[in-house]
Amino acid sequence: MFDRFDPWNAITTQAIQEKIKHLDVPFGSFGYDRFGLSRKHLSAFYSILDPLYHHYFQVETNGIEHLPKAQQRGMLVGNHSGGIPVDGAMVFASLFFELDQPRHAHGMVEKFVQELPFLSSLFSKVGQLTGLPEHANQILNQNRLLLVFPEGIRGTGKMYKDRYTLARFGTGFMRIALANQAPIVPFAFVGGEEALPVIYHAQLLAKIFKVPYWPVPKHIIPIPKPVLCQVEYGAPLTFKGSGNESDEEILSYVEIVKEEIRKLTERGIKRREERLDLKNQLSQSAQNADVHTSSKSKR
Repeated sequence: MFDRFDPWNAITTQAIQEKIKHLDVPFGSFGYDRFGLSRKHLSAFYSILDPLYHHYFQVETNGIEHLPKAQQRGMLVGNHSGGIPVDGAMVFASLFFELDQPRHAHGMVEKFVQELPFLSSLFSKVGQLTGLPEHANQILNQNRLLLVFPEGIRGTGKMYKDRYTLARFGTGFMRIALANQAPIVPFAFVGGEEALPVIYHAQLLAKIFKVPYWPVPKHIIPIPKPVLCQVEYGAPLTFKGSGNESDEEILSYVEIVKEEIRKLTERGIKRREERLDLKNQLSQSAQNADVHTSSKSKR
């Protein structure tokens, strides 16, 4: 009798299987944790992210030392961009590949995702839950990492002309952080706008597929291009309070986080430009060497 073929196991690499053993997630005997996170699906997820992170987007991560250690709670808060959530995927990858003891972050996804066939189940198996306060509280109470994009759909839906600007932040994340005494680690993702430079929203397609918008980039097909990307983590921010503060006080705290993300974005843009300049110089040097070699061979 032939064993049943499992596509998830088929795409999982041996290296990821070994690394997943050190992940700070208490999987049960059936390979699931209390939130429905699946070891099998997570292993496949990181096996897919591996070439994307290291080769397709060639992500450079800075400030990884600012992340909370294993078994410590924390909220990762950053900018959202790029039409589709490449930024979230690359942040997950940075936590897994760059930390000595890999960590996994739970993301808060938009409610419409739960209505999408196949994706809703898959998202939950890789630890992405509907963006409800009770879910966020449960995750932080288990001393895990929570990934939050306060711009929400407003962020990913930005046009290329508005790249690297921050849309209005929601305030719920701050009340949750205060209520759970969770430090906030600000971060910036740079490169998403260049990977998918959105110039138009196709409303008809969005209506057909029941999504908030359908991004149409300069290159028409909504598939990110292979461009250099940056993840920049900043020092943790801690705020005193219970989460029941006035709207004015909460907004002042949110603005502090937003300003840190602006600074990290500027730093990431500068570092990305330096990498691009170096890459172009190396490419030009290689071309010049080829021309010189070719001219010598013709003599």
